Amino acid sequence: MIEQLSGVDTSFLTMEVGTNAVGHVTGVLIIDPTTSPEPWTFERFSQHLISRVGHLPPFRRCLREVPLGLDRPYWVSKTEVDFDYHLRHVAVPGLGGRQEFAELVARIHSRPLDRTRPLWECYVVDKVHGDRVGIITKIHHAAIDGISGQEILSQLVDLSPDVEVREPVRYLNPEPTVSPEDLTRRALRAFALSPTRVARTAWALGKALPLFGPAFTKSQGKGTVESLRELAAPRTPFNASIGPHRRWSYVSVRLDDVKEVKNAAGTTVNDVVLAITSGVLRRWLQRHDALPERDLLAMVPLSVRSSSEAHAIGNQVSFTIANLATTELDPATRLKSIHLAMIDAKASHDTLPAHILTDISQVAPPAISALASRLIASTNLADRVTLPFNVVVSNVPGPPVPLYISGAEVLGNYPVSAIVDGVGLNVTVVSTNNMLDFGFVSDRDLIPDLWNMADDVLPALNELKAAYGLPLSGRARLTTTEEAITARQRKAAAKNRASAKRNASKRRSAAKAALARESAATKAPTKLAAATKAPVKRAAAKKAPAKKRSASTASARNASAKKTPAKKTSAKKTSVKRTSAKKTPAKKTPAKKAPAKKT
Repeated sequence: MIEQLSGVDTSFLTMEVGTNAVGHVTGVLIIDPTTSPEPWTFERFSQHLISRVGHLPPFRRCLREVPLGLDRPYWVSKTEVDFDYHLRHVAVPGLGGRQEFAELVARIHSRPLDRTRPLWECYVVDKVHGDRVGIITKIHHAAIDGISGQEILSQLVDLSPDVEVREPVRYLNPEPTVSPEDLTRRALRAFALSPTRVARTAWALGKALPLFGPAFTKSQGKGTVESLRELAAPRTPFNASIGPHRRWSYVSVRLDDVKEVKNAAGTTVNDVVLAITSGVLRRWLQRHDALPERDLLAMVPLSVRSSSEAHAIGNQVSFTIANLATTELDPATRLKSIHLAMIDAKASHDTLPAHILTDISQVAPPAISALASRLIASTNLADRVTLPFNVVVSNVPGPPVPLYISGAEVLGNYPVSAIVDGVGLNVTVVSTNNMLDFGFVSDRDLIPDLWNMADDVLPALNELKAAYGLPLSGRARLTTTEEAITARQRKAAAKNRASAKRNASKRRSAAKAALARESAATKAPTKLAAATKAPVKRAAAKKAPAKKRSASTASARNASAKKTPAKKTSAKKTSVKRTSAKKTPAKKTPAKKAPAKKT
């Protein structure tokens, strides 16, 4: 099968050319392998993944570029896929804690995908939060958007752990043969329609200006320079050129807490998510003495899928610009302002054709788009010109029920999205099983303290709850498993302390016993000396068989030997007596010869 990429799909490829941006998105699952009815292993998961999604287009398609970049590239399905290359098994270094795991995810996300292979990779990560397992999946944004990513996840998960892992089905469709000549002919035919495409795009651009929302409305009736200034967002420390490395942080809050604020304010969940993000950014900028005098603007992706495209793979997306009201001090007023701004932005967006963004993006050949990307990156234009938005904030709905993957329960579903020059921060939220999982991704150097943003999510939520008189949340869920993990850690720590206490007690008892034995040995040297001399006296007793003495006589002599301790002292004072005592072995000869006489 051969299929040409849309303009939106191609834009995620060209954004990588000559820049430090990566066009893929990453999903991070944290699972509990103990719920699996069978031992959960890397081999078991690999078989599960291949049998469930190995036949889906993103896992089998490769790119075929048009010569000279004359037209958009094509997807070509492959018959054989090297799953051993795409599936990888690693472990979190160190203690496997929250920050160690996030560092590993950031490093994996920073590396671009190999364009000669299907554009995906999957990592199974051991030692996450102790006994948990992480599943990191990278898929290029040219192949999926947020909704289709959740559609792929739905193919992997089940509603019960008791599901048998099936055998992979062999993919039998023949691989199409596409030559460079064929692709060139297709591109030339597309050029024949260029005037029509350009006219259609010019019309679409005029219609698309309302996408920029409040900035466009304010700029009407003003001069060109002033209008452009109104369209640009205020500058912040993270609105600059990006490097090749990333940071990632994550946190979870309960969806019920967000819904309480939504119900009290009469807004939507998405409005509350934007308000929480606004509060987080406001705190971070104040901490760095960098809060602009104008409100920050966020690009908010919107799905334009029709009911017939609900299960389609690929990008069916548009966007709008939302005012985050970061200059507003009162949290309740800030939320209300965001709610009204989103109503206006969606109303402007709804008047446009659903696929207007696709129409706009398809006019320029990839070669021109790639050249523009190189020019922007090489001149550091993002350091001098601000885009119409400061940050991308996306809220992707997920299933509200418990999920299992190969028998293991899914405890967290965290997103890692893309950033570009000029917009070095992305905040994406996924809802799963009554939790909102936040993922913050940024350039490594632009925001070194990215964890502060994740840690500010709960205070920003509690700020909103306090504004509406709602009970505050006790603490943020650092992960969806934090409470259980912390309880196990406390139990294990208590067990270790008790064991250490018992071992210390045993060591003290052993040391006391050894000290007592040593003290007894030093206080009674005479007894040791008597014990040393005893064999000499017993030697005399052994002569009894030779001389045929009675047992009673021998016992009497032994008793008398024990009753004369006074001689022990004299033995110490008179070395002559000890010497004579040692010479007595000469008398032992008759005792040894006695048995010979009996014979």
